[in-house]
Amino acid sequence: MTTLTLLILVILAGLLFDFINGFHDTANAIATVVSTGVMRPRTAVLMAAALNVFGALFGTAVASTVGRDTVDPAFVTQSMVLASLCSAIAWNLFTWYFGIPSSSSHALIGGLVGPAYAVAGARAIRSAGVEKMLTALLVSPLFGFLAAFFGMVILYWCLRRVSQSRVQHLFRKLQLASSAFMAFSHGGNDAQKTMGAITMALLAYEAGTRGGSPDGKFAVPSWVVIACAIAMGAGTACGGWRIIHTMGSKIFKLRPIHGCCAETSAALVITGATHLGFPVSTTHCITSAIMGAGATTRLSAVSWGVTRRILWAWVLTIPMTAALGAALFWVFQQMGL
Repeated sequence: MTTLTLLILVILAGLLFDFINGFHDTANAIATVVSTGVMRPRTAVLMAAALNVFGALFGTAVASTVGRDTVDPAFVTQSMVLASLCSAIAWNLFTWYFGIPSSSSHALIGGLVGPAYAVAGARAIRSAGVEKMLTALLVSPLFGFLAAFFGMVILYWCLRRVSQSRVQHLFRKLQLASSAFMAFSHGGNDAQKTMGAITMALLAYEAGTRGGSPDGKFAVPSWVVIACAIAMGAGTACGGWRIIHTMGSKIFKLRPIHGCCAETSAALVITGATHLGFPVSTTHCITSAIMGAGATTRLSAVSWGVTRRILWAWVLTIPMTAALGAALFWVFQQMGL
């Protein structure tokens, strides 16, 4: 197989991952607004898809972090990136089937680290960059939980003398804006991760055709930005209904005030991380924000049994995708890719 054909396979796998990422993560933007009855499911999905595309067109800081700071470019090969993407795709489909809101970000990072280690051991991995990303991935859900928890506390205090019917009416309107903000922030962070992976492959291809090593310049081409934005929007438009059901009703029975607070809190955390170039899990942020909003009612209001299942998926995602990515890389080598 020629290097150009392999590059095309990598690009197609990247766009498929972005499509499945959008499909898998539709719930991130609309689960709360659908479960509270503020928007009809199909209308909410189309809104989220459009704003995912729009959000993905703003900036490439996260793409640079993923593509430049995870693996040393000198060790990047087309088959390594292909194995990474296939590993992340397989994990996303597995967790979608069981309705578990796992992290596409964790899946891709694990998928990158596993094959890179198989290529050249620890020296192929940029430990400082990986630690930076893992720190952001671990801290952001905590910020989402705390922001939603204290946001709800403030709202309860400010609205303590307002009738429930007026509160319900007000937040049904406000949740339209918070859901749109969440969809925009999701597109802005998640689509960039695939942009980073595809650009890694492009740089490796260019270095191979020159017979040298990458020149260190990392710039995401405009066509990659547009293609990834459209792929994610198309996936979101298809909707991952199993996960929408889990996030919208199984963790905590949401009302519009909870949905609005959870979405706004998660979107603020995600937008801040995107601005700083941190790839975070939009799934973890919104899930933890829903938990935080629900915990202000009473701790027993949150379905902690479902939450434990979600947490196990979070813990297992990186090691599982790293192992699967390394195994797929070995298979691809045996196939001569």
